[in-house]
Amino acid sequence: MKTTDDIPPEHISEIIQMALSDHVSFADIHAEYGISDKQVKQLMRSELKSSSYKTWRKRVRAFGDRRAVYK
Repeated sequence: MKTTDDIPPEHISEIIQMALSDHVSFADIHAEYGISDKQVKQLMRSELKSSSYKTWRKRVRAFGDRRAVYK
């Protein structure tokens, strides 16, 4: 299992873009980069401003409630 410290810097922005997209699931990120949803959340928390992270998590949770196979 990779830690967020093991992620190459050039992949961090790609992972963040994927995580912010409403069309990419955590499973897709895991398939491409081998990191879990928990690790994506850790990365997002460390890279985004606090308010941006909270807004993202709120949107992901709300969208996930409406669609079974989502983040």
